[in-house]
Amino acid sequence: MTMNFFRGVMGGQPAGPQPTGAETIHKLCDRVASSTLLEDRRDAVRALKSLSKKYRLEVGTQAMDHLVHILQTDRSDSEILGYALDTLYNIICNDEEEEQDENAQKQDEDLGVLFTDKFLGDSENVTLLLTLLEEFDFHVRWPGVKLLTALLKNQCNQVQGVILVSPMGVSRLMDLLADSREVIRNDGLLLLQQLTKGNAAIQKIVAFENAFERLLDIITEEGSSDGGIVVEDCLLLLVNLLKNNSSNQNFFKEGSYIQRMKPWFEVGDDNSGWSAQKVTNLHLMLQLVRVMVSPVNSPGATSSCQKSMYQCGLLQQLCTILMATGVPADILTETINTVSEVIRGSQINQDYFASVNAPSNPPRPAIVVLLMSMVNERQPFVLRCAVLYCFQCFLYKNQKGQGEIVATLLPSTIDANSISAGQLLCGGLFSADSLSNWCAAVALAHALQDNLTQKEQLLRVQLATSLGKPPVSLLQQCTNILSQGSKVQTRVGLLMLLCTWISNCPIAVTHFLHNQENVPFLTGQISENLGEDERLVQGLCALLLGICIYYNDNSLENYTKEKLKQLIEKRIGKENFVEKLGFVTKHELYSRAAQKPQPVFPSPEQMLFDHEFTKLVKELEGVITKAVHKTSEEEKKEEEVKKTLEQHDSIVIQYKDLIRDQDTQIQELREQVSTLSLNSEQMQNQITQQQSQIQQHKDQYNILKLKLGKDSQGLSSSQGEGAHVNGLHSEELSQLREEVEELRRQHTLQHTQLSDKDSLINTLRCGAAAAAQTAEGGAGGSDNTELLGEVESLRSRVQAQCAEISQLQTERLELIRRAEAVSSAPASSRESSADTVPVSELESRLAAQTTEAERLKEECRGLREGHAGLEQQLASAQSTVAIEQTEKTKLQQEVQESKKEQDDLLMLLADQDQKILNLKQRLRDLGETIDEDEDELDARDHFGEDDDDDDDEEEEDEENND
Repeated sequence: MTMNFFRGVMGGQPAGPQPTGAETIHKLCDRVASSTLLEDRRDAVRALKSLSKKYRLEVGTQAMDHLVHILQTDRSDSEILGYALDTLYNIICNDEEEEQDENAQKQDEDLGVLFTDKFLGDSENVTLLLTLLEEFDFHVRWPGVKLLTALLKNQCNQVQGVILVSPMGVSRLMDLLADSREVIRNDGLLLLQQLTKGNAAIQKIVAFENAFERLLDIITEEGSSDGGIVVEDCLLLLVNLLKNNSSNQNFFKEGSYIQRMKPWFEVGDDNSGWSAQKVTNLHLMLQLVRVMVSPVNSPGATSSCQKSMYQCGLLQQLCTILMATGVPADILTETINTVSEVIRGSQINQDYFASVNAPSNPPRPAIVVLLMSMVNERQPFVLRCAVLYCFQCFLYKNQKGQGEIVATLLPSTIDANSISAGQLLCGGLFSADSLSNWCAAVALAHALQDNLTQKEQLLRVQLATSLGKPPVSLLQQCTNILSQGSKVQTRVGLLMLLCTWISNCPIAVTHFLHNQENVPFLTGQISENLGEDERLVQGLCALLLGICIYYNDNSLENYTKEKLKQLIEKRIGKENFVEKLGFVTKHELYSRAAQKPQPVFPSPEQMLFDHEFTKLVKELEGVITKAVHKTSEEEKKEEEVKKTLEQHDSIVIQYKDLIRDQDTQIQELREQVSTLSLNSEQMQNQITQQQSQIQQHKDQYNILKLKLGKDSQGLSSSQGEGAHVNGLHSEELSQLREEVEELRRQHTLQHTQLSDKDSLINTLRCGAAAAAQTAEGGAGGSDNTELLGEVESLRSRVQAQCAEISQLQTERLELIRRAEAVSSAPASSRESSADTVPVSELESRLAAQTTEAERLKEECRGLREGHAGLEQQLASAQSTVAIEQTEKTKLQQEVQESKKEQDDLLMLLADQDQKILNLKQRLRDLGETIDEDEDELDARDHFGEDDDDDDDEEEEDEENND
């Protein structure tokens, strides 16, 4: 059948030897390259597609260039483009068939990589493929998406580099998520998964192309955790975008996308029968939460995400799953790990977790319920590791929580009716299960981590071993179990607990050394040559003994630092001791535990090291080695140096405090300086303004001074001898004439203003009278009457002053006339005879004239003051007139409104009268009798209304005329 198809494609060939697959493919390639008709090329490409899976090598070798040429030239035909893309996908993609053995699968992968390299030999091919993805036709876009995904699987970095530099490359791929065809959208998700693997730059671009919003919308549309494989693909893409990418994590948090994760974890009361897909989806959702609060992230970013998760209720929702029943074991384990990292190092989250109670009767704290699972050897290993991690995260940088745990072990707080965390830890510490021993020891060590107070408090714990025997301390019981030769895992756990307990706590070191059996046991363990399994125990014993030396306060005479070092030198040897100490860091499981805080172990037997303990070993190994090798003289010198350093530290602290106080004072002084500078600027501005005002006053003073100088010159000349009489009178008369003219002008101006005010007052009087008749109430009328009275009084005063001014002007004219007569009289007498008028008479006349001039000046001064008073009264009258004008306007508006209402009423009455007349007419027409008196009254009323209308119109005309 296949050969018949080929024969049909090739146009029918005569019977004979059948061509091989390679020959057929060669002929098809020639046809693709040489045919001018589109239909022929399309048929040939279709035939190549059908052969591409069976003859993958031949098609890929011979046809790839022709297929790429088709993609470049036949852009107008979507069908041939689809065939070409499908063919390229078949030869590049590695089919994952279960029937294939490993060798065949390896060959397929090699072929896929080979053809991928050939296709990527020209980077323009990827650009061409991105351009084809813009085609909306299903037969072009879908195979294009699949082909690009296959290229990314085979050569991810190379394709990522081409897409990254291609203009709008990532944006074109993001458009696939908005495609309404689910097949393309779903394959677009797979494409973006491959594209975002391990490339932070592309991850950022995808995130800023609104990927978070689109992916969360798809998850919601598909049913969240109850959704199918599409939800899983979206979650995998989200994990790719956020893992180890601080920029995208911050963008995710700032975009309030953490709040949208809360509904994912809503579970019901019945949690049985979860599908495998739901379990997978929830597992990925929990993993996504952990990515945001991972301990490897920056502390600031992790703390911010933890805070958001608490505020939006996500932590509360996770705790609900933690305490729910029927949740699958692997989901419960991952939920515990997720809660652990959400509360790790966050005080508010740790406090909330401490308050969570399990739904039991009576209610128990969630911590107690989890610890019960940890020390129960029947629970799954991964679950017990998760609980230990949760307990460690709860106590991480949480001194309050550490105190609460240790308090449950103290005699004063033990409650016999309830199980406490301390009781569970002690029970696990001394149980027969070595894994429980190790977990309890590590958990208790975390309750003492970096907390000197709790290390000292734990020394008070007493344990009842058996009836009739006195209680022993917890420290002593740990060393007793250690000396009994239990399992390696148990001894390692107890040694880690003891090292953590007595490190940096001299009181605990003293308690440990006080037991006479402890030091011989440690030296015996270190000095023996034991097998490989015991090497770690020897190293930890050396570490414990080294801590006893380094943190020894020499309070015990038998076990001072120097005596312990002598003991090591005699029984172990310093070099041997240091070698045994190095066994700890050289252990293969040490480096694995030091990588991350979460305890992840392939099997229970490999659970030996704790992450925080590895930090302690790294910190103490070097200092213990130095301490062992030091001589007594070096010790003394070091003590002296230490004391000197302490003194220096105290001095430095004092200086720091002094500098801090000085900084505070400097800051206060700077604030005062800034305040004073501001005040100085304000005062400077005020001084500048005052100086300008003073200058103005000086200028005005100089002008006045000049005027007064002229006046004084006039006065002195008037008081001269009789020889200057003519000059005196001429200057004085000219000045008096000027003053008289000025008074005349002012008088004329005031008359004009008074006439204007009179007309305005008359207008207001008419308006006020009309308004008083129409307005309701009499308050407005009384006010207007008072105002008119004030205006009349002002008028009378102005008229009286005008009369006084006229009288003064008359007197002045008389004086001027007399002065002229006096000035002409001496001249004529000189012409006729110098002795006609006696000198005494002239002197008396001059004195009289001088007195009269003084009086006139006083009167002029009084007239000026009166004029100023008149101007003030005039201003007051103007303001009164303005008020009257405003009142008039208001009254006119009210009158207009009342007239409008009266007109409306008259119109209504007229309509009603007309209706009544019509009704009466109809009654007459119907033969009914109408009382004539009523008709007369109606007519009279009608005429009365007409008269009222006429009166109103006349009043309006009068007002308008006014």
